[in-house]
Order: sequence, then C-alpha cells, then structure tokens
Amino acid sequence: MLSLPVRQIHYSAWLLVGLSTLLQILIFPLPGLYVLSWVAFAPLIVALLRARPAGALEVKGAIKLQAATPGQAFLLGYASGILWFAGTCYWIYDTMHEHGGLSAPAAALALFLFCLYLGLYSGFFGLLVGFAAGPGRDNRRALIAVPFLWVAVELARTRVTGFPWDLLGTAQVDNISLSRITTWTGVYGVSFEIMLVNVAVAAAFLVPRKKRSTLLLASLVAALVLQAGRLVDAPAVPFDRSALLVQENIPVDENWTRDTFQRTLRDLIDLTVKADSSTTSSFGAPGSQTDKPDLIVWPESPAPFFTTDPLFQDPVSQMARETRTWVVTGSIGSTPATQTGKSPSEVFNSAALISPSGNWSGRYDKVHLVPFGEYLPFPKLFAFAGGLTKEVGEFTPGTSRAPLAAGSIPLGIFICYESVFPDDVRQFANNGAQVFVNLSNDGWYGDSGAYAQHLNQTRMRAIENDRWILSSTDTGVTAAIDPYGRVVARMARKERGAMVAPYALTSVTTFYTRHGDWFAWLCAIISAGALLTRFVLTGKSESSL
Repeated sequence: MLSLPVRQIHYSAWLLVGLSTLLQILIFPLPGLYVLSWVAFAPLIVALLRARPAGALEVKGAIKLQAATPGQAFLLGYASGILWFAGTCYWIYDTMHEHGGLSAPAAALALFLFCLYLGLYSGFFGLLVGFAAGPGRDNRRALIAVPFLWVAVELARTRVTGFPWDLLGTAQVDNISLSRITTWTGVYGVSFEIMLVNVAVAAAFLVPRKKRSTLLLASLVAALVLQAGRLVDAPAVPFDRSALLVQENIPVDENWTRDTFQRTLRDLIDLTVKADSSTTSSFGAPGSQTDKPDLIVWPESPAPFFTTDPLFQDPVSQMARETRTWVVTGSIGSTPATQTGKSPSEVFNSAALISPSGNWSGRYDKVHLVPFGEYLPFPKLFAFAGGLTKEVGEFTPGTSRAPLAAGSIPLGIFICYESVFPDDVRQFANNGAQVFVNLSNDGWYGDSGAYAQHLNQTRMRAIENDRWILSSTDTGVTAAIDPYGRVVARMARKERGAMVAPYALTSVTTFYTRHGDWFAWLCAIISAGALLTRFVLTGKSESSL
C-alpha cells in the first residue's frame, strides 16, 4: 500500500507541520519577517523524516520515529500547502466577494478550492521527499535531495499551474548580496539556498544528541551570515532619463457613464500635462541628471479605455502632442471580428504606445491572463466563479513579447500578473528591451498583503535581468525600481497623482536573461535522478533478501 492510515502519523509530526506553515506565512508581506525563511521549512522537513513510530520503545520510553511513507508524506505536505495558501493568498476571498459578485459562502468556497488545488504542490513535494527517504531511519539521501526537489516543484507550479505567486526566493529580495545570484539562476537559485540552510537546521534535529549542538550552531551561523547581506547596500545606479508615472486611483467598482468617463479622462489629462510641464531636471543623486521626461505612463485601469473609441483615443493623442512625449497607456484593445453576423470581436488587455505626434504606433497585448479574472478556465465546471470575469472582461491572450519602440527606447511592457513569471519577463530583455514598464491595477486586492507581495515579485524581475522597471499602478505602489531591485522613488498608495521616475537604458543581458530557467530544470533533472537511484537501490535491497 502507498501509505499507512493517517492515525499512524505521530502527533508530533502534525505539530511540526503547523509550526512550519505559520513560519512560512510570516516571511511574506504583510508580516514580512524575512529572517524566518532560513528556519521556516526545517520543522516540515523533520516532520516528513520523523513521522511514524518505528514499532519499538527506547529504554527511557521515547518512541523511535522514522520517515513517513510516501502517502503520509503527501498528506503532511498537502496540509501545509493548504494552510500556507490560505494564510498568504487570503485576499482571494475579498476579491471574489467584493468585486466578483459572489456571496460570502461562495467566496469562501472559491478560496477553499483554490487552496486545495495549489496545496497539491506542497503535497507533491512531501510525496517526493517520502520516496527519496525510503524505508529505514538513515535519511541522508533525502536531506541532500530536498533543495533540488523544492526547486523542481516551484518550477512545476510556474509551468503547469501558472501560479508562481510568492516563490520562496522572493523573501530575500531586499538581500542585495544574496539576490544578485538571480542574474545567473533566476529566483530559483535563492530558493535553493534558503532550502539548503533549512536542511542543515533540520539535520541538527535528526542526528544523535551529542552532535546536535554543533550542527545547529553551524547552520544558524550560516543563516546569519547570509541574512547579513541585507545590511550591505550596493552603490547608487546612475540614471540619465526620467518618465512621468501617473497613478490614476480609479475605484475598481466605479459606475461608468458617459459623463463619468469624460470627467475622469479630462482630470487625468490635466494632471498629466501640468505635472509634465512642472518637472525639474535633477534628482540630486551624484552623477545622475535628467532632462524633461521622455515617457509618460498610465497604468492598467478599471476604466473602459478602448483603443478604438474616439472619446479616448483623440484626447490622449492630443495630450501626447501637447507634451511632445511618448505615451504608454493601459487600454482595452480589439480586432475586427473574423466573421460577420453575431461573431464577436476579440478583446485584449493591452498597453498602447502613442508617439509625440499623436499617432497610435504600437500595442502590446497581455499574453499571460489571470484565471477567473481575465478568463474563465473550464467554464462549465467553474461557472459559479464567473462573476469577477464579467466585471473585468473575457480577454483573448496576446502572442508576442517583442519590445515596443518609443523612438530609440525599446520598452519591455508587461501587464500586472505577468510580473510574477520569471521566464516570461526575461524574454522581453532577451528580445532587446532596455527598460521594463509594468502596468498594473492592484485595486482589486484592497489593503491586503497582495499589493506588497506583487511589488516584491516585480522587484525580483529587475534583479534577474539587470533592468530598471517603471511600475505604474492604479492605486499603488507606483514606483521606479533600479537593477538591484531597490525602490528609488514611489508614490503613496490610494492617491491620484503623477511622479517623475528616474531610469536608464541597459543593453547588457544577464546569464539568466539569455538562458532562462536552466537552473530550475537542472534541479528537476537531479531530482529525477535521485528518485530513480532510490528506486534502484530499494529494488536491489529487496532482491537480496
């Protein structure tokens, strides 16, 4: 059988799972206790490798414990995953209830199903550790395999499910000395290092007591040394350009009428023109000087800004001519229906590029859409959760990640949710983008931790690709992010305004930009090899009996 009954899992294993999950939740915003990342997974690892009685009692009455069976390990990991997603992505409830039109019970059910689904990846991690451990109490091979298994599962969550929210390495985005490894490995390299230290901490509780103190001290010293990277700051990055980032602060549940639409658009244009004409040329940083902003950026917006609507298109074109500046604006793009009659047009979540002469010269259509927000997967199965999609729209995915050329500036534009996908964003730089522009609307998440979690993931994309990011959001955080992931300028949340954001162009590409998720794939291959070796060794052991 794959597993023993759940009741044969020792209660201490469940307590360790609960402790580990709590620590995992605390390392991400809003609590943001990032230092806990070095020990947060150690209790879970110990639980997986000391989960069930060995069937005998020691002299002093202590129960000997051994590794969980693969089935038990899956259950322990699955429980941790369900609780972690509930504690980290709790904002899904408010989003579905407040803006998706779901009743409170239905929104709670949606969150529960979400956690059940995504929690499978943590369960899968537990299952793999259970297989790697095998029978007996010597789990050194399993401990060595853990960091590789974790990264492999993160890669699967990114590629298969398409929800790589809060990958573990993101917890150390402020650790400049450590996070620079992502220019080679992507965020997965930091995840690996964090899990490596967690394995060392866990090992201290799996060895004989006489060795425990030495190993525990060594592992905690390693954690402190690595965490000390947060105390080191890189030199200021010079910049020679600036952009005007507009934070619209439009309520996501605005009741749109013709008058509301025109008044909102007029206010935004007046705000932009005045801010552009009153900008100063210096930010006061040594060696950093800029002229008038060469780019105006409006965020992804809840407003019905259709690129084909003259009521939107003409005033924005006039604004570009008046400011003599390139404009990027969140919008809704459409193409003519391919067939006549009742066949609808395709609709895209887009970013439009307008030249200083007022010409609409380019458009990026969002490629990676948000499930249940921008499209409804398996409509018949999830029909009850379609309310949010109706609020936002049923979009068609784009097909290109080519940069848009604002004159001599190649812009890598990605929209909202796309910033959490490392490989997606790096393709813009690999295709020639010299600065990133992120348009987002985090108003759907209210005051939950989602906006801060999203910002940290966006910052990690700057580090991986050694690029400036101009992040323009509807309700915040609107920010300029340098290639070290530092927020060098930002606006307060929930305010309508405009901010002059410094940036520079970068043509150098990092190893990660050129080669993508090679490190994560390597971890997946090593994981497969380790599991295969375990099966072969187990088979030989059984055949020799």
